[in-house]
Amino acid sequence: MGEAKIFLIFLIMVFLKGTVSEVYTVGDELRWNTGANFGSWSQKYNFSAGDTLVFTYGKGQHNVYEVTEATYRSCNASTGVLATYDSGNDQIQLDQTKKYWFICNVDGHCLGGMRFFIDVKEASSTNIGPTPPQREPIPPPPPAANSCTTTYVFDRWSLWVSLVAFGFLLQLSE
Repeated sequence: MGEAKIFLIFLIMVFLKGTVSEVYTVGDELRWNTGANFGSWSQKYNFSAGDTLVFTYGKGQHNVYEVTEATYRSCNASTGVLATYDSGNDQIQLDQTKKYWFICNVDGHCLGGMRFFIDVKEASSTNIGPTPPQREPIPPPPPAANSCTTTYVFDRWSLWVSLVAFGFLLQLSE
């Protein structure tokens, strides 16, 4: 019976399929702040559904607005605002495959460069390589450290397989 358990555990490990989910600190070590080049920052990564953006900034000094493309281009948040954040440590889950548009709505900050957009693709088992160039060329920022971390998220079917296998193991141990 011990060999059957080992074989079953091996099968579970082979069939569990995890996808890579990344956590990105917006602006890397410069954070969400004036002076950072967010256009260049956003081009360094491939964003996938399931990833998380972390906006870190001094509360009251900045904010984060998720907006439509028209609002992004005009920097006028009187319309087209999809969500607002102002905690100073905002974590935004990229849960859909679409383009996301972000601005800081403090006077002059958006027009001063505190804005970027990303094109979020379907989640895959790896997120390697740069994204294709975006429409707005922006000069490169000063050298910055990579500040993304990796976590693993299991697909729903993997969880189901794990639960069934766990139940089977419990049956074997009795």
